[in-house]
Amino acid sequence: MILVTGATGLVGGHLLCELTQHHESVRASFRSEFKQQETKKLFEFYFNTKAQEYFNKIQWVRADILSLSDLNELFDGISYVYHCAALVSFHKIDFHACMSANRQGTANIVNLCLLNKVKKLCYVSSTAALGFNPNGTTDETTKWKPGKEVSGYSISKYSAEKEVWRGAEEGLPVVIVNPCLILGPGNWNDSSLSIFKTASKGIFFYPKGSNAIVDVRDLVSNMIYLMNSTITNKKFLCTGQNVSFLELLGAIASCFNKRPPRMKTPRLISLIFAAFSEVFYLFLRKRRGLTIESVYSAYKTIRYDSRLISTTTAIPFTPLNDTLLHAIKGRII
Repeated sequence: MILVTGATGLVGGHLLCELTQHHESVRASFRSEFKQQETKKLFEFYFNTKAQEYFNKIQWVRADILSLSDLNELFDGISYVYHCAALVSFHKIDFHACMSANRQGTANIVNLCLLNKVKKLCYVSSTAALGFNPNGTTDETTKWKPGKEVSGYSISKYSAEKEVWRGAEEGLPVVIVNPCLILGPGNWNDSSLSIFKTASKGIFFYPKGSNAIVDVRDLVSNMIYLMNSTITNKKFLCTGQNVSFLELLGAIASCFNKRPPRMKTPRLISLIFAAFSEVFYLFLRKRRGLTIESVYSAYKTIRYDSRLISTTTAIPFTPLNDTLLHAIKGRII
């Protein structure tokens, strides 16, 4: 039996779509019935008339990864675990929540894997758990370092990885994947997909930084390959195409027949707006996407080297435009 935590997220939902095509039963954790129904819509997008057949193969269990009583039920009879559950936030006010969900939640998953003698764990980490090489490319060997521009989310994911490595030292076979900005069909109000909602209205400004984009289908394919292989106790960058934010926002704008962004915003101006945005939240409790931590990230020029996973799995990365068009076509409302 295979368990997927965080099954109603972008990665977890696509992982279920793939696994249910090849397995008779998959167990999935969820917390929100609304998000569960969004996952069903994802099945309908991919499978049309066969959507219900595949969706019915999932054993849904309502569970909080911070609740040991929930997890004991979730792990009954489980042999393989894909741990996709995480809290993604670049709001300073969410630091403790990120540490709780990402570090302690992962520690709980690792402990239950050890207790139930799970055969293998795949942990979905993040490039945020890696260091940053300003003078070259960043790869799996680039060491994470603390600093004032390191986000709380980064700290939580790095701490979570330490829990996974602890499990490996105690005898649990593990693989870790470190994706970057993940794009694919889903709800445009969620996490990385909100960039489509913003770009569809037109964007005039852009930050000078760069990052990388990975298609969620490529990420899932690599995760399944690694889990089915004899590879253990290794981590892999899964980052697709390196791209500047100007290039990315321009490509998305083109998909919506909008003009590309034309004005580079100075970092200081963005930080000032971000500071006002965070103060605005403290008074009115209304979230804005721009935060000080997200600005720090947007103005870094990062280039990732994902040759290790490319040579290991030989799975080609989807071209950027194909990823964007697929994600737009599969919008879930």
